[in-house]
Amino acid sequence: MNMKLGPGEPLAGPWRVTPIRDLVRLVFDTDQARDGRPWILAVDGRSGSGKSTVAALLHRSVPASAIVHTDDVAWHHSFFDWSDLLVEGILKPLRNSRAVSYRPPGWDKRGRPGAIQVAAGLDLVIVEGVGASRTEVMPWIDRALWVQSDLEEAERRGIARDGGTEQARDFWREWGAQDFDFLQRQRPWERATVIVNGTPRQPYDQSTEIMLVPALY
Repeated sequence: MNMKLGPGEPLAGPWRVTPIRDLVRLVFDTDQARDGRPWILAVDGRSGSGKSTVAALLHRSVPASAIVHTDDVAWHHSFFDWSDLLVEGILKPLRNSRAVSYRPPGWDKRGRPGAIQVAAGLDLVIVEGVGASRTEVMPWIDRALWVQSDLEEAERRGIARDGGTEQARDFWREWGAQDFDFLQRQRPWERATVIVNGTPRQPYDQSTEIMLVPALY
């Protein structure tokens, strides 16, 4: 059975199961870290697609790495109007080989403690979230990955993650309308080096393997 996809999103495939280490080789150029700054990878996909799982697998496979979640950058700020925050607060310091300690505006307004922190001297920084490879930030991104997912399964996951309540379903409907429009305009799959299957139906060892296809474009 084919995936149910969002507007304008082409069905990827044929999928192949491959070791995580091979995915690392496809999206992470180890030579890039030699100039003193980390290689920056965007892991993009719709909400509930499995982006966080893919990012965590990559993080575990590259010891000197860190993950930045766009949800933290956008927290109580805007669903999608946050590219300037990501660039100025996170990406520019990383590209200049500096450590990051950043408090987005929403954190100060809501009194959220702490900061988004990324140490200097890492090999890889993974930026994960819906819109992580949006056109506005790509000048500061080295490579992008798109996590393709079945719409119905992504929705089920998202509602369950948010508590499975009627309030969660209402939020998902509000979010989904904006998510569809944003992704259709941005078409991030066209900038991806690799497309990962975030809702696979074929069984495999998801702790050491991943289902993917090279970029379509």
